[in-house]
Parts: sequence; C-alpha cells; structure tokens
Amino acid sequence: MSQVTQPRVRRVWVVLGASVLSSLLLATPALAGDVQLSGLQSAPTHQRFIVKYRDGSAPVANTTALASSLKTAAAGIASNQGRALGLQQVRRLAVGSTVVRTDRALDQAESELLMRKLAADPNVEYVEVDQIMRATLTPNDTRFSEQWGFGTSNASINVRPAWDKATGTGVVVAVIDTGITNHPDLNANILPGYDFISDAAMARDGGGRDSNPNDEGDWYGDNECQAGYPGSNSSWHGTHVAGTVAAVTNNSTGVAGTAFNAKVVPVRVLGKCGGYTSDIADAIVWASGGTVSGVPANANPAEVINLSLGGGGSCSTTYQNAINGAVGRGTTVVVAAGNSNTNVSSSVPANCPNVIAVAATTSAGARASFSNYGTGIDISAPGQGILSTLNSGTTTPGSASYASYNGTSMAAPHVAGVVALMQSVAPSPLSPAQV
Repeated sequence: MSQVTQPRVRRVWVVLGASVLSSLLLATPALAGDVQLSGLQSAPTHQRFIVKYRDGSAPVANTTALASSLKTAAAGIASNQGRALGLQQVRRLAVGSTVVRTDRALDQAESELLMRKLAADPNVEYVEVDQIMRATLTPNDTRFSEQWGFGTSNASINVRPAWDKATGTGVVVAVIDTGITNHPDLNANILPGYDFISDAAMARDGGGRDSNPNDEGDWYGDNECQAGYPGSNSSWHGTHVAGTVAAVTNNSTGVAGTAFNAKVVPVRVLGKCGGYTSDIADAIVWASGGTVSGVPANANPAEVINLSLGGGGSCSTTYQNAINGAVGRGTTVVVAAGNSNTNVSSSVPANCPNVIAVAATTSAGARASFSNYGTGIDISAPGQGILSTLNSGTTTPGSASYASYNGTSMAAPHVAGVVALMQSVAPSPLSPAQV
C-alpha cells in the first residue's frame, strides 16, 4: 500500500458489558458457524457481511430458504425508530460464499450481534465482515537516473545484469488496484482488464462491474469515508504500480519498468474510500483464470498478481480461499506488507498463507520507517521515493505525468516484476512454491 494515499484511521473500540457478552454467548448454539470478528475494528460501522452456507444446504439451493435465514437473523437486531432491520443478499462470490447487506449502518456491537445471529443457522460455515481495503508505488529513459531501485548499489534490486537475460516477454502480471489511466509510457504494455467494483458510489462510473478498468479517480472529501477521516486527492495508485512493473522502456521517455516486456492486466477494485474484500476476492479468482459468475473469462490469465492494498485484522477465509485458488492455478500472489510500522501479522491480506509479503526499504538499504515488519515478511524491496508513471488530475483524470511515492505498495511491484523476469526465462512455468 502507498504511504501517501493511506490516511491514518481513527480506531473506535467498543467494549461490551459482561452481561451483554454472556447473553451473546448463551444465545449461540453449539453448532454455530465460525464468527470471524477481526474485521469489526476496521470501521466504526458496517453494512456488508460475507456468509458461507454449507455446500448442498437449503439456503444454497433455494432462494426462499436463504431469505428466511436472513430474515431470522435480522429479527434479532433491535428496530431503529420503529423500523425492523432489512437484510438482503447482494450476490454469490466465486469462492462460494454470499455477500449480504443491511439497509442501515450497524455499529460494531450490532454488527457482532448480527454476525452471531447469522452463524446460529446450522447451515452456516462462517460469517465475516465484508471489509474495506485501501491502497497501501541501462535504458535511455530520460528519468531512469532517478529510479534508485534499479541502480547498482547494495540497496537496489540489481536488475540491470538480469535485463541481459530476461525482460518479462510473454508473461502477464495482473495489477489489482485502482485501475489504469492513459499513459504513453504504459499503454503499449496494457492488456484488456476488468472493473470489479460493485458499489456504484465507489466506482464513480455510473454503474457496477464492467469491462472498463479505467481509473475514474479515488478522491474524497473530509469525513466522506468515515468520521475523522481527512479528504484526499485522487492517487492514480494503480497507474503508479503498473509503471513499476512494466513501464515501456528504452523509448527515450520517462521511466523504466522492472519487467518492461511483460504485459499488465489492470483489475479495478479500489475506488472512492477503498474497496470491499468481496470484490477483491472475485478479482483474484478472475485474474488467475478462475470463473466468476456474470463476468467474461479472462483471456490473459496472470502468472503473477500484485496486490498493493490492505487493511487490518487476520486473514479472512474469503481471502484465503481466493488466494489458494489462484495459487492452485499456478499464479504467484505478491502483496504489500502495509505501512503501519507494526508487525505484518496484523495486516491483511499480507498475513495470509500462500502469498509473498513485501516490506519496503530506503535508498540506504534500511527498512523504511513506515514499513511493516516481522517473521511474516518474505522479502523486502525499494519502497521510498519510487518514481513511476502517474496522472496530473487532482480528482478526475488529467494528463499523463510522473511522481515519486512512498510505501510498501511501491515495493511489491518490484517483486512482481522480478517474478515476471523469472517466469519469462524458465524452461517450464515455475510454481508459486518454486518462486
């Protein structure tokens, strides 16, 4: 995730009284599904949840049974100004779970109670919050000298000798991020992508999912995303990440890319205020060549996925199922470790098994002050003062530009690019474990 686009989130903690907690526990039957509470602290209120019903159970096979299950759970929540809580299905995910949405925002205590009520149905395997993730940035290119990560010091990735042997030809990297903008130093290496943002307000393109992965801008005003959350201009985060992976190189223009003959499939999941776990999970499945209901097949399945995004908590079952599916299809998943200067064990999806978690280093070869750390880190890469492709617009897209960003978001695409270099010269495709 990019440091410059990751505002500090004000944590709101809710303490349940002993009597309330006892009542909740007593109300939960022995056969209740797993209630995954780690996502509750990510925001003061929630409206979307992910429910996994057991395969072959009535709610899976019958919409009436599903509606009944949701109605029963909602009935356990106190009414608001005399109006009962509404709870409806949004859609099924590619990993088999179901996204549900309440008709009003629930505070953390209400959200936990609803999750436990949902899990009380013996047909339910698990319930979790549909958590919002946020963005976590010797050719003749004119600004190549400013790209210290491609230099020859001990702090760089020492890629220049590798370019004599590999440039990423024939390899596809999926950048799951804010989408892509028009850029002459990128366009030649961009393949058709997809927009997985299902929430129209987040998407800003007049609708839900579609085949246009263009970045419409992720700007927002003060308090728009949540109380106390300061406003921000558009980040063009996906364009910056894509440039580090595969900017067009040796074209006497701008910057170089790590694997400059690889191709990038831009997958849009982050918009205004971030993006939902459910959309990101479907994007991981699709990018790696899996099937997502209602979405055309990806004509260019990726050998590598870059996820420069994240949030707090533990790895959710939804993320893990999507990642495991991608790895099973032969796709290596590279994830930014996070910018909270804390142990990566608390940063999702970097803390999920089967990913490469990437920390950030400085031009002096030290850990960047913002970078997460710990035994869960697999590798580190340049992540401070990283120059790459960008856009000049403060809200909606403007002209093509370049800028330096800080963050583990900028470190991860260096690693994704190196994986592309490896795959481009491997006699046969390397498995994620081999990578």
